Amino acid sequence: MLASVSTRRLPRSVRELQMLDAAVVEFARLGFHAASMDDIAARAGVSKPMVYAYLGAKDDVFVACLHREGTRVMQAIVDVVDPALAPDEQLWHGMRAFFGYVAANRDGWSVLYRQAGGPFADEVATMRARMIEVVAGMLTRAVEGRGRSPRSTDLTPLAFALVGASESLADWLADHPGEQPESVAGRLMNVVWLGAGQLLDGVTWEPLAGVGGR
Repeated sequence: MLASVSTRRLPRSVRELQMLDAAVVEFARLGFHAASMDDIAARAGVSKPMVYAYLGAKDDVFVACLHREGTRVMQAIVDVVDPALAPDEQLWHGMRAFFGYVAANRDGWSVLYRQAGGPFADEVATMRARMIEVVAGMLTRAVEGRGRSPRSTDLTPLAFALVGASESLADWLADHPGEQPESVAGRLMNVVWLGAGQLLDGVTWEPLAGVGGR
């Protein structure tokens, strides 16, 4: 009886955190459509009416989960990307933080990347656009540091490519818990930076003359 009284007196912020934690697990485990408010309430150890009162309907709960996990990803990256660092170090720290989030929050990543389709696609697109903006900013500073004028027509597609590659590799990491985030980040750095570094210096690849020319 004392335990239940203590539970009821938990601060609202703590109770909401418990509910969101439970919702992320259930959405990752069952998907949006199969997961129920009963499942979420049971995992959080509260009544279903309390979930509705605190977080709203299931759509609202899912969007709240997306926002929380998306914020966690972005914050993890922003916290470690110091503009004073060299461009490759900025990207390395950002990638390591990103893959570190995925390794530590596989359910959260599943909700963001695997479950958030259909009516929630716009929410994910907005979060992805923010990440692309951060990466494009890193690339812009890298070009400026090389004494060249950055062109968004070059850097924005490159930022899209880097974010897309990171997401794909993160999805692979989520299914391989034995892999270390730093190792995964290192592999991607080896793939992208050796080429990106030359691209930022203005070096571009051209096909052989007469073979699939542009």
